[in-house]
Amino acid sequence: MRRLTVALTLLATLGAGSFLGPQAVSADQEGPGRGTNILVVGIDSRAGLSAAEKRRLHVGGKGCNCTDVMMLVHLSEDQRRASVVSIPRDSYVPYAGAAGDTAPARWGKINGAYAIGGGPLTVRTVENVTGLHIDHYLETGFTGFEQAVNNLGGATVCTDQPLKDENSGLDVAAGVHHTDGNGTLRYVRARHVNQRPGDLGRVRRQQRVVNDLLARLTAEGALDGPVNTARTARALLKSVRADERTGLVDLVRIGWALGRLRPDRTEFATVPIRLFDHRVPGVGSTLLWDEPRSAALWDALGADRPITGDTRIQPVPQTPVASNPAAIAVRVDDETVAAALRATGFAATSSQSAPSTRPDGPPVITYPAGRDEDAATLAAALPGALLRPGPKEDKVFDVAVGTRPVQVKTVTYDRNVVDGAPVTADRLRCAGASATPLTR
Repeated sequence: MRRLTVALTLLATLGAGSFLGPQAVSADQEGPGRGTNILVVGIDSRAGLSAAEKRRLHVGGKGCNCTDVMMLVHLSEDQRRASVVSIPRDSYVPYAGAAGDTAPARWGKINGAYAIGGGPLTVRTVENVTGLHIDHYLETGFTGFEQAVNNLGGATVCTDQPLKDENSGLDVAAGVHHTDGNGTLRYVRARHVNQRPGDLGRVRRQQRVVNDLLARLTAEGALDGPVNTARTARALLKSVRADERTGLVDLVRIGWALGRLRPDRTEFATVPIRLFDHRVPGVGSTLLWDEPRSAALWDALGADRPITGDTRIQPVPQTPVASNPAAIAVRVDDETVAAALRATGFAATSSQSAPSTRPDGPPVITYPAGRDEDAATLAAALPGALLRPGPKEDKVFDVAVGTRPVQVKTVTYDRNVVDGAPVTADRLRCAGASATPLTR
């Protein structure tokens, strides 16, 4: 299989299901905005998979026949920039209605639009909630992703902490690893990992894999020139289902443009979220978009502007931190400092009694060994504090106030910053020059 198959398939197949046959996507040929917008989806369906394939891919559950992965790829009008925006599957949105329908819109998770009306309703719903015109639509499945990664010789995955998810079969140690198609599929599908479970972390892992594979394709010259790209585009059309408006010429143009982009001209982001657990009767836990920030994101894409560096999409907090203060239990030997930490979001309490004498110097934070990220978050709120690891089994962070005056700073934890902020490809790559093979 030609390499362009991987170049676009990798966007379509993360956590997807099987093909469901041709469907025409009804949308006007001309739409607002500049550049080209491609909606790429993966379907959570087990249709056509044998029992052996389900076991091998670790996808034994019942599929929902809905979109499990959704990425909107914007290629700028001058073809010198690409912006890849992940739309989380649990986004709570109004579904598009039929033309001329005046009934109130039905709301649900965005992944459910496919189950109701397939690709056409999915496209119309995305167009309605983003204000963008979708020019092309691509769809594929589990086995397509596995085959694409294997044809490329595997993928590079990375994590700074061990990740385990029984649902997807993921079990990787901290570090950089080389995985085959099956292992990579588990990495990008995992939603119930021990560190920050949910879609944002999973989406960022998907983006890292996409970024790594695109970088390798470019380095190998797999998208070098329209002639070679045209040959491989024919193979793409055999393994990825496209809508009726997407043909060989379109795929050649898109693939060749992607192959010529510098890493700092490729952007990745996730739709900013305001509420991560919006409960809806009959629907379950959903995600609510941050209205001003998501509107700014779609506005930038519609105007063909970069999304990185736009403070309307990603405000820059004064003291950002990487973990949630509310999940950090802190015990302080000074009630005034404890109250100030509570005011900035920490689960802080004070000791029963203050010490008769205090050590000379700044505050000392004794933290459970292995919780370095949380320790850094607490230290950001106590500038100048000293960090000392304690027993790993401890659950509480102890703060001993010294003789120096204590300043408590307000810190800002934003999951959108940690897991979904707009970032260029050169900043998203896995660190480390070599990867160890991952065995299962």
